[in-house]
Amino acid sequence: MADLFAPAAPSTVAPTAAPLADRLRPHSLADVVGQEHLTGPEGAIGRMVAAGRLSSMILWGPPGTGKTTISRLLADAVGLRFASVSAVFSGVADLKKIFAEAREHARMGTRTLLFVDEIHRFNRAQQDGFLPYVEDGTVILVGATTENPSFELNAALLSRAQVLILNRLDTAALDTLLARGEAVEERPLPLTPPARAALIASADGDGRFLLNQAETLFSVDLAEPLDPAGLASLLHRRVAVYDKDREGHYNLISALHKSLRGSDPQAALYYLARMLTAGEEPLYVLRRLVRFASEDVGLADPQALVQCLAAKDAYDFLGSPEGELAIVQACLYLATAPKSNAAYSAQKAAFRSARETGSLMPPKSILNAPTRLMKDVGYGKGYAYDHDADDAFSGADYWPEEMTAQNFYRPSPRGFEAKIAERIAYWDRLRRERQSD
Repeated sequence: MADLFAPAAPSTVAPTAAPLADRLRPHSLADVVGQEHLTGPEGAIGRMVAAGRLSSMILWGPPGTGKTTISRLLADAVGLRFASVSAVFSGVADLKKIFAEAREHARMGTRTLLFVDEIHRFNRAQQDGFLPYVEDGTVILVGATTENPSFELNAALLSRAQVLILNRLDTAALDTLLARGEAVEERPLPLTPPARAALIASADGDGRFLLNQAETLFSVDLAEPLDPAGLASLLHRRVAVYDKDREGHYNLISALHKSLRGSDPQAALYYLARMLTAGEEPLYVLRRLVRFASEDVGLADPQALVQCLAAKDAYDFLGSPEGELAIVQACLYLATAPKSNAAYSAQKAAFRSARETGSLMPPKSILNAPTRLMKDVGYGKGYAYDHDADDAFSGADYWPEEMTAQNFYRPSPRGFEAKIAERIAYWDRLRRERQSD
C-alpha cells in the first residue's frame, strides 16, 4: 500500500497515473496534518529540527497517521542519509548490512537516520542488536509502532530513545486531506455533505485509508452526488481497529470497567458495543461483568451477580446475535446498581491477615470431635449452639486465642449493604453484652 506521506521515489509512471496518496506526499514537516503537537515550532520534533540535531525516537501511533512520512522528512530537514527497514520482512543479516553501510558513510562524514517500520515485531534479542549502533552514533534510530512501546520494546532500547505519540487524525485533519485531494483532482468529491462526513468517519482516523477511498470515488462516473446510503453501497465499511491480544483490548475493557464503576450506563454501553462490534469474544466480556458484579457492586445489590450469571446462561442458550441483548441488560444493571467494594476490600484484608498469622489454631470449642481422642483433648467442649440461645445468637468468640478479633468487612451505607450494616451492628452490640456477662 502506498505510503501517505513519503517522498516520491523515481518512477516511470506518469504523474497523473500515480496513486492519489502518492501525489499528496508532503514536502516539508509543515505539510504534515494532524501532528502539530510534534511538528510545530513548540513540538519535540520541531525543536530538534530547529536545533539541527536529532535524537533517536520511537513514533507511536495508529495506522495512517504519518510515521513513515515524518521520518523521511526529518532526514531531509537535518541533512541525514535515510535508510529504512521493515521488521516484517527483515532479519539479522539485513540489519548487519545496514549497520555496515551506515558506518562506511559515517567515515565519510554522513550520518544515517535508520527508520524501522513496525519495530515492535523484532524480538528482544534483535532489539538489543540496535543498542551499540545507537550509542556510538552510527545511526539515529527512528522506530515506528502501532503498539504500546511499554509492552513491546525492551527497557534498554526505550532508555535510549524518546517516545513520541502521534495522534489519530481528527475530523479537521481528514477533511484537510480530502480538500488537498480535490485540489489535485481539480474537482470535488461526488458526495453530499452528509456522505462526506460519513466518509471521514469511516476512515477511523487513518489518512491513508481515507485517500484510497477518495481515489475510488474519483474513478467512478456518477450522475449525481452520493448520499450516505449510496456511499455505503459503493464502498466497503472500514473494520474497527481492535486486536484482542493487544493494547486496544485492554484499553476498552478498562474503559468499560471504569464507566460501570462510575455509574455511567451510556458510556458503559458504548464501550461494550465497541468491543462486541469489533469481534471481542462475548464470553470474555461476560467474565469481566461477573467479576465486576462481585468487585464493585457486591452485597450493595446481591442481584447483580445473579443478573450476570443469568446473562451468561442466556448467551449460551441463544448465541449471537440474540444473546448479546442479555449482555447489554447485565451491563446496564451493573452501571445503575449501587456500588460497593466492601467485599473486595474484605477479601484482600482477610487474605493478608491469613498469610501473616500462619496456622493459628481455632478455639477447640468450635472444632468437631469425630474421634474419642479429639473429645478427650477438648475438641467441641463448651460449644454454644446458637439456635439454643436468645435471638439464635450465642455471642461466642470464634477467633484464635493468640489473635484479637478483626474487622475485615465494612459494609457501605448504600443499597442492601445498609441493611447488612444494621445487622452487623446489632450482632456486635449483643456480642459485647453477652461476652461481658
